[in-house]
Amino acid sequence: MNRVISRRTAHGVGALRSIGRTFCSDTGQKLPSSYGKQSANEPVGKLDPNNNIPQHDVAIVGGGMVGMALACSLASMPLTKELDLAIIDSNPALMAQDCIRKEDPPDPRVSTVTPATISFFKDMGAWQYVLQHRHAFFDRMQVWDYTGLGYTRYSAGDVDKEVLGCVVENKVLQKSLLSCIKDSAIKKKIYPSRLSSMSFHPYSSLTGSANTTPQSHGSLAKLDLSDGSSLCAKLVVGADGSKSHVRELAGIRTTGWKYPQNAIICTVEHAEENYCAWQRFLPHGPIALLPMGDNFSNIVWTMDPKEAVERKAMDETDFIKAVNEALDYGYGPRPQSADVTKGGGFFSWFGADVRSSASEPFELPPKIKKLVTERMVFPLSLMHANSYASKRVVLIGDAAHTVHPLAGQGVNMGFGDSSSLSKVIAEGMAVGSDIGEVSLLKRYESERKLANVMMMAVLDGFQKAYSVDFGPLNVLRAAAFHGANFISPLKRNIIQYASGDQKLPLFT
Repeated sequence: MNRVISRRTAHGVGALRSIGRTFCSDTGQKLPSSYGKQSANEPVGKLDPNNNIPQHDVAIVGGGMVGMALACSLASMPLTKELDLAIIDSNPALMAQDCIRKEDPPDPRVSTVTPATISFFKDMGAWQYVLQHRHAFFDRMQVWDYTGLGYTRYSAGDVDKEVLGCVVENKVLQKSLLSCIKDSAIKKKIYPSRLSSMSFHPYSSLTGSANTTPQSHGSLAKLDLSDGSSLCAKLVVGADGSKSHVRELAGIRTTGWKYPQNAIICTVEHAEENYCAWQRFLPHGPIALLPMGDNFSNIVWTMDPKEAVERKAMDETDFIKAVNEALDYGYGPRPQSADVTKGGGFFSWFGADVRSSASEPFELPPKIKKLVTERMVFPLSLMHANSYASKRVVLIGDAAHTVHPLAGQGVNMGFGDSSSLSKVIAEGMAVGSDIGEVSLLKRYESERKLANVMMMAVLDGFQKAYSVDFGPLNVLRAAAFHGANFISPLKRNIIQYASGDQKLPLFT
């Protein structure tokens, strides 16, 4: 299996790397589309410093979790908290004052945040708001194969941590970030509209916000919105999702492919509370059961599109039966618990430690009793922007990359982007750099692109390796499960990598 994954990883890395409207006069022009020949960064028209168009330092297009995390991070640091932010998003939730009621059933849209993400939220002051709502820490994880040939147990104690992660509803993360930014002192304005067009204009003798140094020459991005208003900014951040309009207007191409799979997500209820994350690999994709607190768990079930349509149309009783079969006795036998007295047999030569989670027997996940929410179906794909940054434009989150959900890493990659970009902006401000200069933004790109490409290649490799039902490959997969369970250095590195450390899961 290692050879299959290595080959796929190398292919993934190679493939992923290979990859205007008039302002004050008739001399301006719209930006070209993403496939135009003209550079999207070519200034058009001249910016009059005496106009009434609002001017901001940073315009974040997309007020979702990743965009709001960037805003909160900028608001939390001594240098960047002096910036003037614009947040552009037509989602009415950004302006609403609705409260999340604990008695409401959990939303099926959740994120599994890693210890690195939790630390990021704590540093910018947002985690305190998450703790006021429903969330579920987990300190154990069990992964196994439908063939019954192997399983792996992971424990936070294997790496001297208290938890492996925390499952939080997306609406809780979003609400917590909104509360954090509203309670901050940073100057900000939310534009409840959509981006229509983007152009770049030279300016002279411009005085921006009260904390910005006057410039004698340079350029600004001008953003025209769907409600007819406009604004200018030194830096435009595309945090507007996988179909990013910012990315299109900036002319940034993407590389990627669609998977022959859809994912069903829903919330279910069981008799006892769950503190473990469970994942079983089935012939057409994995099924995961993630704790949500209060005897609720979240289901993420990957399968081929035809099967997804059939599963979604099932009545509740049949669907619950299908879920319980997928998590236990369906498709194949249960794995046999390891003989811990042998310390992993052959793998004991590689540093097995029976005091770790390798000594824990195979467990059955809790039996599902009730379907709590509707079933939602999503197509799956991999996408990576060939560039993250150009002059005055930078991409973060799903605007820059989307991945397979089998390890729950997508949103954590986006939060990593937000953390990295905010630090790069702070470093640039410390030495007086223009925060929209491409040389500064490329520092963010060089840091995040390698980390994201490697994570994407690993996840894509696993998706391919575990989508084939072939005898010899099944045996190799079983050996990989046993190796990951008993080779302590490898297990520790896998956990650390999945927790947000940038090291690859190797013997380092």
